[in-house]
Amino acid sequence: MDNELFDPGQFQAELALKSSPVAAFKKAIRQADSVLRARFEGGRNIHKLIHDRAWFTDQILRKAWSIQASTDAADIALLAVGGYGRGELHPHSDIDLLILLRDSDQDSHNGSIEQFLMLLWDIGLEVGQSVRSISECQEEARADITVITNLMESRTLSGDEQLRQDMISAISADQMWDDAQFFRAKRAEQQKRHAKYNDTEYNLEPNVKSSPGGLRDIQTIGWVALRHFGTNDLRELVERGFLNEAEYNILASGRAFLWQVRFALHILAKRAEDRLLFDHQRTIAQMMGYEDNDSKLAVERFMQKYYRVVMSLSELNDLLMQHFEEILLRNAETTEIEPINSRFQVRNHYIEVTHQQVFKRSPFALLEIFLLMAQHPEIRGVRADTIRLLRDHRHLIDDDFRADIRNTSLFVELFRCREGIHRNLRRMNRYGILGRYLPEFGKIVGQMQHDLFHIYTVDAHTLNLIKHLRKLNQPEYQEKFPLAWRIFCRLPKPDLLYMAGLYHDIAKGRGGDHSELGAVDATQFCQRHQLPAWDTHLVSWLVESHLLMSTTAQRKDISDPQVIHDFAVQMGNQVRLDYLYVLTIADINATNPTLWNSWRASLLRQLYTETKRALRRGLDNPPDREEQVHQTQRAALDIVVRSGIEEEDAEALWEQLGEDYFLRHTASDVAWHTEAIIEHPDHEGPLVLIKETAQREFEGATQIFIYTPEQHDLFAVTVAAMDQLNLSIQDARIITSTNRFSLDTYIVLDADGSSIGENPDRIRQIKHDLIEALSDPDAYPSIIQRRVPRQLKHFSFAPEVTIFNSPEGQHTILELSAPDRPGLLARMGRILLDFDISVQNAKIVTLGERVDDVFVLTDANNHALSDPELCSRLQNTIIETLGNSAQQSDTSQPKQIII
Repeated sequence: MDNELFDPGQFQAELALKSSPVAAFKKAIRQADSVLRARFEGGRNIHKLIHDRAWFTDQILRKAWSIQASTDAADIALLAVGGYGRGELHPHSDIDLLILLRDSDQDSHNGSIEQFLMLLWDIGLEVGQSVRSISECQEEARADITVITNLMESRTLSGDEQLRQDMISAISADQMWDDAQFFRAKRAEQQKRHAKYNDTEYNLEPNVKSSPGGLRDIQTIGWVALRHFGTNDLRELVERGFLNEAEYNILASGRAFLWQVRFALHILAKRAEDRLLFDHQRTIAQMMGYEDNDSKLAVERFMQKYYRVVMSLSELNDLLMQHFEEILLRNAETTEIEPINSRFQVRNHYIEVTHQQVFKRSPFALLEIFLLMAQHPEIRGVRADTIRLLRDHRHLIDDDFRADIRNTSLFVELFRCREGIHRNLRRMNRYGILGRYLPEFGKIVGQMQHDLFHIYTVDAHTLNLIKHLRKLNQPEYQEKFPLAWRIFCRLPKPDLLYMAGLYHDIAKGRGGDHSELGAVDATQFCQRHQLPAWDTHLVSWLVESHLLMSTTAQRKDISDPQVIHDFAVQMGNQVRLDYLYVLTIADINATNPTLWNSWRASLLRQLYTETKRALRRGLDNPPDREEQVHQTQRAALDIVVRSGIEEEDAEALWEQLGEDYFLRHTASDVAWHTEAIIEHPDHEGPLVLIKETAQREFEGATQIFIYTPEQHDLFAVTVAAMDQLNLSIQDARIITSTNRFSLDTYIVLDADGSSIGENPDRIRQIKHDLIEALSDPDAYPSIIQRRVPRQLKHFSFAPEVTIFNSPEGQHTILELSAPDRPGLLARMGRILLDFDISVQNAKIVTLGERVDDVFVLTDANNHALSDPELCSRLQNTIIETLGNSAQQSDTSQPKQIII
């Protein structure tokens, strides 16, 4: 009896004093909530907490039942079912009840049942209830696996216990859902649930209950055990030999950790919230005692703990479900055994050891088993007993093991297999082998960066990258990644690419430059595995340079021949360029599926193609800007003349344009612009053209070309209008002719990252709204105040602004890193307009919750900014304006409760 939680005497006194029982019940519930919360804050054992809550709910329901129902009737009983039936309740968990009747004639109880349920509603208990007879329970259970699962876990709260026993007999395995059928259904249910979460434990905002490795996986083991053994008590499963002590400890401690997180979530959300949202991650990390350190935030340390726990639970769930499958489904199968060698054999498509001492006598077999599965893709998996042996012997992997040439040879050989590389590296990681063989990899297991850019843990991203590399070798991916597919097929040693992929992020979370630190680790790995010097150097260089191509493509003007030449010098040769291009494609796709869009594809393809041309020309033969301009003009002229444009008219227009225009545009774009400008009547106002940038579906964005008399607020007005049109600007190229006309090109995507495509209505709307805005610049488009997406609200940091002049001194470069917010680019345009500054070029990069933008600027006289005080004021204004914008957008964020 816990009188602090519920005092029966005090409760009866309250009932006697009140004219209605509702007030007494509500007071008791408020007091219990307060007591349980205080106990949680005080660090009370979570197992006791959730059972105490269930115990308290028992008392309340029994009192309510005694007031409203016929408690002395022998043909009715009140049962707790589901999680509540197990005696487990979190602050806002479902309270599932079954009002069980002896037969389907319930007329005599209708009134009291209705009054009982109304009372529960009035006192604020959210219950899920059903009213069924034993025969109806049997009928429903036979039809629905979830119903029988709920009924199996039942307790009698009030009434005749014999009723429940009769119901349990009616739904027993000899009546329906025998052990094998029940297992198949629960396994299918689990597979469907896992698929909903992309079969990964590593979601940015995981569901503590339903994601892989969550509480539902533990419950699934319990349900199958209950059906087969008659108990779901984890300790009793140890006594029956189904679990060993170490596995019991993993399940028990993992469940306690997840219970603690779920309890905190319910308190913070004040409702049944099982998603570990960004809204709550930082607060729960604080509640659970995590603190920031030099290399990781407290929230990152907490989430790494979470991911490691659920990964361990997933691993154990795999083992136990496999064990159940062998017990319940395969015992009746005809046994087919195919020997592989003296250590391993295949039993009915699953690999197993030939005797229990294999790993003890031959530790190298801890790696050999994964190589064998890669070499024999017909093998479906590992038998449960062998998985258990792997877990029990992984401690044998020590420094001597890692230095043994037999083991290093086996590991390298895995990367040279035709199939199964990713699948078996993932198995090695899941069974805890990979992190022991490569301790540096073990450090990144479960490590999450607290942002919206990296949606997987570092280890999951790394293995995902290798998976994407493997895809690039498959014919079905030729259409989506045509250039990468062709390059991959001609790589001399693909295994080196996989090794570089394995190590490219290995040093995340250590502090310092992870690319440089990772290159050191990669070199040591290659040397330990006795790779040739050329191979070692390439792998190390790829790790150190793995971000170089994406940052160059997205942050620099790759239409500039000098940028291409400098990048080609960094590549050095075609082989490096090929390897790096393929690695970059896989890295982007493996980081976040939303990152790979048509515009990034075209940028990387352009950078690769131009660099390949520069390498063929020779690094000692720098690009000739004038010759490139002439080549573009000659090719464009061929096009426009065939279209009926006079050569003299085209050349007259081009004389008004500088070199930069022809360097930044292709010959086909120059011809497109030229024809439209010459045919455009001056009196019709701004010329706006829209088309796709490329023909391939996967490598195109939308190009908007604007030709209009120069006006100082042109950039600001244009980006504000595009913001109103819900367009995402990826690139801006601003050209001013000698006759003071602007020829501006914007590369845009729709807000969801897709190109506009062949959508006549959308294109007409864009043209109309842009022409209207540019025709009346005094009516400056208002900056839309859009609602900030929920996830973005939780990433607020001070904008960083760097201002410096270009090496040649003609322009000023402004680099901006800030929280991504709706209307950010429009606000930047307004600020630059207020400072009388013109934008000559812009690179727009959005990475998760942040933007990293680069602006090329000049003053009103088309010169670089030369006044340090002006630059300082500009910098401060941007930081203050964008910082205030981020904070204002966070005002709608629900206040977090600090416990």
